[in-house]
Amino acid sequence: MQKMDGQQYAPEGKPQPVCKRGEFVVGVIGLDHGHIYGMCNGLFEAGADIAFVYDPDAKKVTSFQEKFPSAKQAASKEEVLENPSVQLIASAAIPSSRGPLGLEVLDHGKDYFSDKPPFTTQEQVAEARRKVIETGRKWFVYYSERLHVEAAVYAEKLLSDGAIGDIVSIRGWGPHRLSAKSRPDWFFEKEKYGGILVDIGSHQLEQILQFSGAEDATLISSRVGNLFHREYPGLEDYGDACFTTSNGVPCFFSLDWYTPDGLGTWGDGRMFIVGTKGYIELRKYIDVAASKEGDHVILVDGEGEKPFHVGGKVGFPYFGRLIRDSLDRSETAMKQEHTFRAIELAIEAEEKAVKIR
Repeated sequence: MQKMDGQQYAPEGKPQPVCKRGEFVVGVIGLDHGHIYGMCNGLFEAGADIAFVYDPDAKKVTSFQEKFPSAKQAASKEEVLENPSVQLIASAAIPSSRGPLGLEVLDHGKDYFSDKPPFTTQEQVAEARRKVIETGRKWFVYYSERLHVEAAVYAEKLLSDGAIGDIVSIRGWGPHRLSAKSRPDWFFEKEKYGGILVDIGSHQLEQILQFSGAEDATLISSRVGNLFHREYPGLEDYGDACFTTSNGVPCFFSLDWYTPDGLGTWGDGRMFIVGTKGYIELRKYIDVAASKEGDHVILVDGEGEKPFHVGGKVGFPYFGRLIRDSLDRSETAMKQEHTFRAIELAIEAEEKAVKIR
C-alpha cells in the first residue's frame, strides 16, 4: 500500500469471498488513476476474477498485470465490452470520460464500477439515470474515503447502535498532498477533473448523506480557489461547502491540496460527527504525531473517552455486497439514488461556488 502518494493509495484487506472463483468475472477499462488498484483489490478479495484489462498505454497495462497476473491484455475496449463472460466493468479513466464509458458498458448488458468522481457535469448524471432505468443495469461508484476505510466502516456501526444519540452536525476535513510533478496533465484541466468540490468533494457528500441517514441535502454556500499554485491555472487547490441535510443536520467540509511532505501519509483525512449523547472523530489515515497507522476512531460519550484502533479488524463489506448485488440483482451495497445524489450535490456545489481568487 502506497501511503505517501494518494493517487497510488490502494488499501488491502483480508480475503472474504462471497462467490466461487469464476462466478464473477471483471473486465477493466481505463488505468488513468491508481484508484483502480484499490477497486480491484477489494473485488478480488471478495471473490471476483480480474480477467481482462485494456488501456492504450501499454506500460500501465504491464504494471497492472504485475499486480493482477490473471488479467489478460485486451486489444481494444470493445474486446472487453463484448466479451460475454464479463459481468462488470471497472474503470478509473479520466474523470470526464467515466460517464460516457459507463453508458457504453450498460448498453453492452454489464454492470459498471467507476472511480470517483463518476461524472463531471449534471448532464452526465442525467444520462446515467436514464440509462440505468432503460437497461436495468447497476452503476457502482468507488467512494473510497468511506468504503475503503475501516474507521469509517466502524463508525457506521457505532452510529447504528446509537452510540452518540441523534446526529447534531457533521464536519469533514479532506487535505491531500499535491505531488504535482507526478500528476498527469489532465489533473490540472478543470474540464477533465471537474473541480475540487467534484473530485474530492464527492467523497465528503457521500459520507454526509450516509452518516446523517439523509436521502438529500440543500447547498447553503460553497467556495473554491487557486490560492498559491498559479503556475497551474486549471487547478483548484482549496474548496469548502456548507449543506443542510434533508433531515436537518448542518454539515461543513473543507478540502485542500496542501498536505506537507513531512506527514507520514498522503492526507490527514478526518471526520467529526457530533450527536446529542457524544461525538465521534475519525482519524482515517494517520494519528498525527502519535501513530503512523490509520483507522483510528475516537468515541466520547457519557461514560468517557474511548479510542479504537480498528485497522485489520473490520474489513470492507462493500465489495462483497457489490458482487452479490450484481449477481442477485439486489441493492445492499449502496442505493442507486444515493450513488447519484452524492455526485449531483458535489457538482452543484462546484457550479455555484464563489471564487476566492
